[in-house]
Order: sequence, then structure tokens, then C-alpha cells
Amino acid sequence: MSGSLARPVAWGTVSSSSPAPGLSPIADAAPVSLCTRRPHVPADRLVAEMVPPPRFDSVRFSTYLPDPNQPSQTEAVGALETFAAGLGGAHATGAAGRGFFGFGRAKASRQPAGPRGVYLDGGYGVGKTHLLASLWHATPAEPALKAFGTFVELTNLVGALGFQQTVRTLSGHRLLCIDEFELDDPGDTVLVSTLLGKLVEAGVALAATSNTLPGKLGEGRFAAADFLREIQGLSAHFRALRIDGEDYRHRGLPEAPAPFSDEQVTKAAYATEGASLDDFPHLLEHLAKVHPSRYGALTDGLGAVCLTDVRPVPDQSTALRLVVLADRLYDREVPVLASGLPFDRLFSEEMLNGGYRKKYFRAISRLTALARDARRLVETH
Repeated sequence: MSGSLARPVAWGTVSSSSPAPGLSPIADAAPVSLCTRRPHVPADRLVAEMVPPPRFDSVRFSTYLPDPNQPSQTEAVGALETFAAGLGGAHATGAAGRGFFGFGRAKASRQPAGPRGVYLDGGYGVGKTHLLASLWHATPAEPALKAFGTFVELTNLVGALGFQQTVRTLSGHRLLCIDEFELDDPGDTVLVSTLLGKLVEAGVALAATSNTLPGKLGEGRFAAADFLREIQGLSAHFRALRIDGEDYRHRGLPEAPAPFSDEQVTKAAYATEGASLDDFPHLLEHLAKVHPSRYGALTDGLGAVCLTDVRPVPDQSTALRLVVLADRLYDREVPVLASGLPFDRLFSEEMLNGGYRKKYFRAISRLTALARDARRLVETH
């Protein structure tokens, strides 16, 4: 991976001088405990961290291998390359010339011609995130003038900075890429749509992928019409690019590996450089005390996350926080070793059948992948 674009290891201050109240003896004695970390991340660093995840540092349009049986994939690459090239003249004065929060920029560069947004319409496994990250890399602008994040990261940014400051912060960017635009929360959809409207007025180019609406998990693709309808007045600013390919959703979730014992997890934690060790219920309690926008900083420098006593998540608010943590760990490719229940039993049937089920399926899938990566920690020690 290229180190130049990877997310920083230590953006903010992390306090870990004393254990959190109520920690189990195992977590208290651990080399590192997430429950003792209380990261404080400056506002400008929250935005600076909005780059493609490390696993997408090296992707480019040239590394995307279109399926020869799916011409729409080749067509999408060509369209995105043209789109990226056309962004070279936007915001020529840029954020660098006007300060971080966007004051003092002339409006002359705010009226580029043509659609200012692209929407990548396709199912799982067709490489939407690969293409979105490639667009970010290909856009001729300094990294400080481009932002890349998931829909959840964007809503968390608004929560941390406030709406108006988020508008000022992002309005000088040349491009904003939003991966996994989520439509399962009407309030968040309206919030982000309003935000994007302000950014379009400021001349920011947009690119997005999206997930499925509840009840449509079995469909081969999300369907651009639904996305365009939900963002309402912004639809005219997006050009939909259809990317056909095999839909991986019908394969179902991978089977979660069997958990290890508390003793195995603890031993591996002490033997693995940079590993953390926490009691799962206490970690869930701690997540409620840390803003989700800081979960990335919470995991700074970790070589592995070791958890004991994994059990079902008690409520939906806790479950949604765990989803964000799972996303940040997956972005950073941090293996997760656990005892207790397997990760495919984290969420209740009611949760998996409810409006947020797409998030929960994603969290299970990602934690399962990280659990598979973590098996070597036990096998080598």
C-alpha cells in the first residue's frame, strides 16, 4: 500500500492513562484497552481523514479489470475518466488560497457546465467502491481539495461540526465522494440531501454509490430511480452510470468462524504487538461515550482487536454504534479475535428483519472477514 495517502495513525490526542470504571480484570490488565481511550480529534483532522480507506490506496482505473461479458463496466470506467478530467478547472483558487473554512473565494469558478454528480448503480461485487476511489485518485486536485467517505462518516461529520460549519468546510472542495449512500433513515437522507444541495451551489462535484432500500435485498442492483427520487431536487445534478455484473448478495453471508476461548484470546493479545484486549459488553458501553466520528482515532495504531465474552447486542442504538466501529476496523484491516458467540449471532432476528438490516448484514460480513484474518494470531502463538 502507498503510505502517502493512508489514514494517519495518530491524528488526535488519545487519553489512556487509567482504566475505565467497571472494567473486567482481563481488560484492566491488557496491554491496550479501547475502553481507556478517549480520542479528541480536531475538526480539521476529521475532514483530512476523509480519504479512501487504506485498502483502496493503490487502486486506479487501470487496476479495475472489467468483465468482458459486461460492457457497461468498461463504459463506466471511460465515463468516470472523462468526469475526473473535467474537474481540473473547477475551484482553481481552491481551499489552499482561502483558508480552511472557505471564506473569501471568488464566485467566478462556481459555475462549471454539465452534471456535477455521478451515481454508480450496481450490485455487490461489481467494484463500485474501487471505481469511486479511482475517481478520487484521478481527479486533478490536491488531497486537501477532495473528500471521500461513507454516508455514515458524512452524517457523523455533521454531528461533530454542525451543519453550517460542515458546509463551510467542504464548500471549497473540488470533489466529494460518498460511498454507500444510505436511504434507510429518512432524517439522515434529508440532512445529507440538504448538505449536498449547498455544496452543489458552491461548485463541488459529487460522486456516490448507494445501498439497497429495506425490502430490496434480493434485487440485483439498487436501481438509480430510487436514489434519484430520494435525493429529490438534486437528481438533475447526477448522471447515473449502470455497472452490470454478478450480484453477490444471493450467496448469503459467509459463515462466521468458531470463537476461541478466553484464554486463547488473552494469550494472543499479550503476544501480538499493538493488540488491544477488552471485555465485549464493556466495550459496547464505552462506545456510547465516544462520538462515532472519532471511532477511527479510537483504533489508531492497533495491530489487532481482541474481545472476550462476545454476546448479542442489547439494543438498536448500541448495534448502530457497533456497525460504525466495524466499518472503521474493516477500513484499516485490523483483525478481530474473539471469544463468546460467533459474529453472525450478534444481532437479533428483529434487528435483521428491520429497517437497518443492511447495516447489520454489512457489519456481520466485515467482522467475519476480520475474524478469519485473526485466526493466524492464535495459530502462530
